[in-house]
Amino acid sequence: MARTKSAMFVEKVLRIQPKVKKLYLLVRANDSISAKHQVETEVMQTEVFKILAEKYQGNFPSFFWDKVCPLAGDISVEDLGIYDRNLKETLRDKINVIVHLAANTAFIERYDTALGINTFGVKHVSAFGTRCLKLEMLLHISTAYVTPDNGGVILEQPLSAVKALDRCSILDIEAEMALVQEKLKELTENKASEDTIRLSMKKLGLRRTQTYGWSNTYTFTKAMGEMLFYDLRRHLPLVIFPTIVTSTCKEPFPGWIEGVRTTDAFITGYGMGHLKYIPADVTTILDLVPGDLVVNAMLTIIGNSYNESSVFIYQIGSSTRNPITIGKMADEAYRYFLRNPCIGSDGRIIKVKEPYFVTTMTGFYIYMTIRNKLPLQ
Repeated sequence: MARTKSAMFVEKVLRIQPKVKKLYLLVRANDSISAKHQVETEVMQTEVFKILAEKYQGNFPSFFWDKVCPLAGDISVEDLGIYDRNLKETLRDKINVIVHLAANTAFIERYDTALGINTFGVKHVSAFGTRCLKLEMLLHISTAYVTPDNGGVILEQPLSAVKALDRCSILDIEAEMALVQEKLKELTENKASEDTIRLSMKKLGLRRTQTYGWSNTYTFTKAMGEMLFYDLRRHLPLVIFPTIVTSTCKEPFPGWIEGVRTTDAFITGYGMGHLKYIPADVTTILDLVPGDLVVNAMLTIIGNSYNESSVFIYQIGSSTRNPITIGKMADEAYRYFLRNPCIGSDGRIIKVKEPYFVTTMTGFYIYMTIRNKLPLQ
């Protein structure tokens, strides 16, 4: 369950469609009690539900639990980690739509972890969907950055297996998992420490990523998930590719996001005085899209594509019709923190300086040498 998008999706459905029969939320947890506690603390009690909480007052918890059913499971294993036979039969008899949001978004993640969630998680969700008798749609939320690092126009077409950059081998997803298992077995037999195993898995992921032309483990494993999804589809699949998801624009109120994610880390880092310079071209366009617009698109697509029989792929972004550059975003952040400065751990106001951009690699190396290397030496 991708926490931020899941919370916004559930809130929107409950707010505009309160007669929905049931929303089953699959949560990585050991048991139903832990799953319910996780949904309660990470979904229901988040600020995004304050409009609904005000509407229903003291009846909000009972309304919420009447509609939302947490399920303990794990998409990285078969049957989504649901072992209760009666529960599986209930789900297969009742589910109409599956919305797959789960992902590991760390750019440099352990290869075994990223493969299990981002790639084979798609396989397990698709397999479960084929056994749902009333399933009308499987909506898969991915990322717009699943294509290799190629230039030019990227069309809304299914991904297919690619060749390595040396043109000698074709990507074999099952072989990638076999490679991971073989490496883990080798490390275990050599009695490697947990730190060594973790580092080895991260290095393996980056090596395999670069072999096939991707920039990070996240987008590479997500891309392999797309390939599996198209191969395994049985029920009216739709794929949504949002770009960089940010806080809400309007609904249920402006500015909500759970935690610090994507571009937020750079903005807060700048506001706290940690980001001293920005290595980027000021004219580069950031493709940002508010989270509530992504949820609106999800619901619109579900409603308008119900009972369709083709594969649909939708890109959700802003760079064509409403672009914002890195320079513009940095300028907005500067003016914001001048009016609303952060407070340091010592209680003092943090005064930000105008954003400083390093726009060439030569300039980057000079800056690093003067500001970091020489003082350390």
